[in-house]
Amino acid sequence: MGAGTGDRGELFVDGTGGGRTDGVAAGRTRRSAAGVGRAPAGGGAAVMFSDGVPSPSHSPAAASGAPAGSTGVPAEGTRSTALPRARTGPPRRGSRREKKSWPKIAQRIVPDDLQPEVLRLELTELGDAFRAYQRRPEPDLAVLAELHDRKARAFALWADVTDDASLREEADRAVAAARTTREMDANRRGVPVGGEGPVIERLLTRGQGVHARTVLEHVRVGSPLPGAEARLAVLMLTLRAARAGTGNVTGQDLGGWLQGDAERVLQELVDVGWLLLPGDVTADDALMSRPEEPAQVTVPSLLAGAPRPFFFGKVTRARLSGWAQKVVGDRKLRKKKAGAATRLLAVYTAAHSRPGGCLGGGGEDAGLALDEVAQFCGLRPEEVAEHAGLLTAAGWLEEEATTTDGRLRGRLAERVLPLSGLL
Repeated sequence: MGAGTGDRGELFVDGTGGGRTDGVAAGRTRRSAAGVGRAPAGGGAAVMFSDGVPSPSHSPAAASGAPAGSTGVPAEGTRSTALPRARTGPPRRGSRREKKSWPKIAQRIVPDDLQPEVLRLELTELGDAFRAYQRRPEPDLAVLAELHDRKARAFALWADVTDDASLREEADRAVAAARTTREMDANRRGVPVGGEGPVIERLLTRGQGVHARTVLEHVRVGSPLPGAEARLAVLMLTLRAARAGTGNVTGQDLGGWLQGDAERVLQELVDVGWLLLPGDVTADDALMSRPEEPAQVTVPSLLAGAPRPFFFGKVTRARLSGWAQKVVGDRKLRKKKAGAATRLLAVYTAAHSRPGGCLGGGGEDAGLALDEVAQFCGLRPEEVAEHAGLLTAAGWLEEEATTTDGRLRGRLAERVLPLSGLL
């Protein structure tokens, strides 16, 4: 065997197997582990970063231009060490500054250093209270008026403390908002502003009362048949189909409105074309319909393509229909076996009464035009007094109901004040 140096200055010993001796190989292994080796061809030393990783641009492999193997092992003849992969670690916490939530009211920030402290706390609580009110499923005008009162007091004090004229203006607006809200609440409940008089839970608001009178006027001038039974059916079916031109009715509905005349009246309305039933449904079938499978009726003049006589939403439509049903189905009227004309008169007087029950929208003795009342009810003017007397006997009108000078004058009985149209 012989010994010598290679072309790179490395010691080798030839053996029968053509390999290096164990001693030489072991020495080379120790030198590699200790980081001993030749300097790069360019003569420079490998640059070390602060974490001990050599700079790629100064690595032996980069200097020699020899590519690294796909497995990360340097190509034969090089002594570079593969760069380790970039270290990964958990994301740094708290790198983003948390956004501070400032208390606000009426788009104004409440300063942290506002004095007195009780004012700052009141403004903060008021802002939260207004936002909570906006999330309520149903409005409560009495609660809203109280919030406006508190806001007026708080902003007035805030204006005094800071001498800010805009805060004083905001306080004045809050005072006006509280007053308007209370008026709206009084109108809705049908009581005088200021809380005087009994609190009556009204079925209709003032706005809904206006819509009710619009429907009644539509029936008065546009009923296709003159009789009281037909007019009552037209009124109730109009309320059912007021929005889309179609509605559902049951035999119980029709029987309650028209009693023994239901089938005849329904068929007459179909014959004149005012009402349409489905092709396979007869008037008798409609009278047999049950709540779980009502009959659908169509009023062509109320369909979407026709000129719209009414403009209200589904909630108002349902409220008006329920209101008319309560009047027509009044227990004492049923007990007195009141006919269609009498019940129509009950509807008309309820819709055209003021919160206190007086009929008509003028002075105490204004009353209602007798000819209009008679036309709506399918009566002659001289017949109205008789039916007014029936309403008085049923406790619907007070005793003083009169029909003189072409006017129907009177007052709703206290028990039916909740049904007033709030003129």
